[in-house]
Amino acid sequence: MAIIRHPVDWLGSWYRYRTRDALLGHENSTANISFDDFVLEYCKGKPAEFAKVGSQNKFVRLNDDNLGVDHLFRYESLNKAVQFLEQRLDVEIDLPMRNVSPVLDLQLSPDIKDKLHEKRSEEFAIWERAQS
Repeated sequence: MAIIRHPVDWLGSWYRYRTRDALLGHENSTANISFDDFVLEYCKGKPAEFAKVGSQNKFVRLNDDNLGVDHLFRYESLNKAVQFLEQRLDVEIDLPMRNVSPVLDLQLSPDIKDKLHEKRSEEFAIWERAQS
């Protein structure tokens, strides 16, 4: 099983995580980069270090490109994944919030959002496939 986020939210989480003070001056820092520029860089074939965050689509696939999980959930519906695990494991699960990134305005420009959909359509397709 796996849990994935909506692609824009997932990128926003990476972006916010990489704004933290511990990364200031590091090549992964997004402290002085707009969210639009971060997403544009992510869309490139070979992005700069600060935008190298991998792919949720590739993460849940096998080497032959088949889906490598039987149960795929959306982070936005985390309660369904928790219910699934509680039923399977016959335990009650309590998930406290931890490792929360800072709150930032993450509105993408419409043209950047369109480019992300065009360049990384597989990320949206796998999210659509996940259970909501």
